[in-house]
Amino acid sequence: MANVVAQIFFVKMNSKIMLYYVIIAIVMAEFCYSIFMMYLNHKASRRPIPEELSGIYDSSAYKRQQLYSSVNRRMSVITNVVNTIVSLLIFATGGYSLIDSVVREVTDSPVLLTLLFMGVIYLITLVIDIPFSYYSTFVIEERFGFNKTTHRTFFLDLLKSTVVSMILTALILSMVVVLYELMPRYYWIAAWGAVMLFTLFIQLFYSDLIVPLFNKQTPLQQGELRNAIETFAGQVEFAIKDIYVMDSSKRSTHANAYFTGFGPRKRIVLYDTLIEQLTTDEIVGVLAHEIGHYKHRHQIKGICSYAVTSLMMFFLFNLVIDSPEIAAAAGCDQPSFHINLIVFSMLYSPIDIVLSMFANINSRRHEWQADEYAKVHGKGVQVASGLRKMSANSLSNLTPHPVVVFMEYSHPTLLQRVRHLE
Repeated sequence: MANVVAQIFFVKMNSKIMLYYVIIAIVMAEFCYSIFMMYLNHKASRRPIPEELSGIYDSSAYKRQQLYSSVNRRMSVITNVVNTIVSLLIFATGGYSLIDSVVREVTDSPVLLTLLFMGVIYLITLVIDIPFSYYSTFVIEERFGFNKTTHRTFFLDLLKSTVVSMILTALILSMVVVLYELMPRYYWIAAWGAVMLFTLFIQLFYSDLIVPLFNKQTPLQQGELRNAIETFAGQVEFAIKDIYVMDSSKRSTHANAYFTGFGPRKRIVLYDTLIEQLTTDEIVGVLAHEIGHYKHRHQIKGICSYAVTSLMMFFLFNLVIDSPEIAAAAGCDQPSFHINLIVFSMLYSPIDIVLSMFANINSRRHEWQADEYAKVHGKGVQVASGLRKMSANSLSNLTPHPVVVFMEYSHPTLLQRVRHLE
């Protein structure tokens, strides 16, 4: 009997030690992967600009673009190093176990335990991130003329985004933990369904509930641009009445446009910087691309893809939610929802990288289809022209490495899109 107990103890100890080192290896591998991707892009950025993209940068602007990429790359390396060191220190020194023991002295409610534990982790992450975000905004972006954010706006945004993020995360976590307590065997299916409903709600009401906390959205006034948009929309039988302009220029000079919502709640949102930088024809071309996304039902397909991957994630988490070995790897004596969740998230990160790769492949396919839609409806040249201007104004890298594009780019490169459109 003593031998059996000793063997069981030995197996459990081996499992704990193995998981401990597996997680450390995963954190280090993720760091090396990130650095390697940056190295590849750095190497590729020195290649000559393709002939099809000649004229986007003159020699002075190209030197500025190279410097901008180099500065951001160094910043990303430093950020990755610091975040990796902190993650390893918290995990390897029993930090999660320490936080767990502290919050258990405050409450024994499963919901409150999870919220307090995750809240502490979130605040640690936030404190580390703030200096980097501040430096990026007020040193790097300021240096290259992109920043329009005041210190007051920066810290107000930080406060509001923190509050919104904590509220939304608390709602989701509370909902999942309650379902786990009520139906431990099938909670993962119910939790997945609840999270999907929550996601659809945010998709529908994002512009009404979240965006106004940070930006003003005003209806696009009657005039040449609105007439051109409505004329094209009528030609392609795309019913739209909500066209808004967002005051993004109070933070940055970067330009963009997007659709939000679907069905009767769909809305076009134009950055005011986009209106300043592009001609009317180019803006209509950009919107033709966005309408292409809608016509091909890419938003619905994206939600369906997310539903499949999130269901798989819930299923996998369900397999380890009560695992003592998972909790022991973090230095805890007993399994709990929050401890097993945080360890699972570290184990899941390699899977997430692979899933993100496939998601990016699918996203690039959708971008091709949206570009093709604009091209078929006579707006290909305008889309290409608008993309050229936005790339130049953003000091974009025109020669990213093919491996980085394959793994991490949600859009085809500018060169690929211009060749296709023109």
